[in-house]
Amino acid sequence: MAERVLATPVAVSPASYLALCKPRVVALIVFTAVVGMLLAAPDAVPLRALLFGSLGIALGAASGAAANHWVDRRIDEIMQRTQDRPLPSGELVPNAALAFAILLGIFSMLVLTLFVNHLTALLTFLSLIGYAVIYTVYLKRSTPMNIVLGGAAGAAPPVLGWAAVTGTVPTEALLLFLIIFVWTPPHFWALAIKRREEYRSAGVPMLPVTHGVAFTKLQILLYTIVLVVVSTLPFFIQMSGLIYLSGAIALGIGFLRYAILLYRSDSDALAMKTFGYSILYLSLLFGFLLADHYVRLLVRSILA
Repeated sequence: MAERVLATPVAVSPASYLALCKPRVVALIVFTAVVGMLLAAPDAVPLRALLFGSLGIALGAASGAAANHWVDRRIDEIMQRTQDRPLPSGELVPNAALAFAILLGIFSMLVLTLFVNHLTALLTFLSLIGYAVIYTVYLKRSTPMNIVLGGAAGAAPPVLGWAAVTGTVPTEALLLFLIIFVWTPPHFWALAIKRREEYRSAGVPMLPVTHGVAFTKLQILLYTIVLVVVSTLPFFIQMSGLIYLSGAIALGIGFLRYAILLYRSDSDALAMKTFGYSILYLSLLFGFLLADHYVRLLVRSILA
C-alpha cells in the first residue's frame, strides 16, 4: 500500500514523537528492569546505576519501538488498531521516525557505556537489534512462532537491570528472563486471537491466522501451565520466600482460570480479558518479588 502523502504541511507535535516510543510498553520494560536492579542489590541500589541504568534502558526500548513503527508503517496502515499511529496517520514522515529511532539508540548506548557499564550497553544493544531487526523485520513476517522466537528481546530488561548494578548476569537474572520469556506467548497470542483478521489482511503469519483459533487457545493454555511452574522456581532456588511463592501461586491460578475458560469457549470473547490479566499478572508477580525481597532483608537486619 502506498504511503500517505499529506496535502498540506502540518505542525509536528512532540506527542507524535512520544507515541513512537510506545510509552506504556517502555514503562513496563523499565519497571521490570528496575526490579532486576533492586533484587541484585543486597542493600540500597547505587543511585548512579538506578538513574542512568533506567534512563539508558528506557532510551534503548524507545529506540526499538520507534524503529518498529518505521518498519511496520505499511502494516500499521492496514490494521485498525494501529491506523492512528504517527506514520500511517501522516503526523510524521518515515525519515523523521527513522532518524528519531537512531538518535535514541545512540543516546542509549552513550548513557549506558559512559555512566553504567559496558555489559549493560552490549546487552541493551543486542536486545534492540533483536526486537527492531530480527523480530520486526524477519521473524514477524516469516513464521507463526515469531513471538516465541522473538520473545528474548522483550524478556531481557530484568537481566539488563541486574547487569547495571553488578556487571554480571547470574542464575537469578536468567530466571527472571525465563519467566518473561514464557509469559510472552500467552500474553500476545490472546491479543492476536482478537486481531487475527487484521493480521490476516496485513499478511502477518500470526498463530491464529496460520493454525486457527482453537490451536492457539491450546497453546495459550499449555504455555500458561509452563509459566505457573516456572514462576515458582525463584522460591526453590532460595531467591525468594513464602511471600513471593504464595503470590505467584495465586496469580498463576488466576491466569490458568482465564486460559482454561478461553480454551473451552467457542468464541474469542475472553481473549482481551486474558490479555489484560496477563499484563496485571506480570506487574503483580514482580511486585511480589520486590515485597518478598525487602521483607527478607528487614528480617535479616532485625535478627542480625
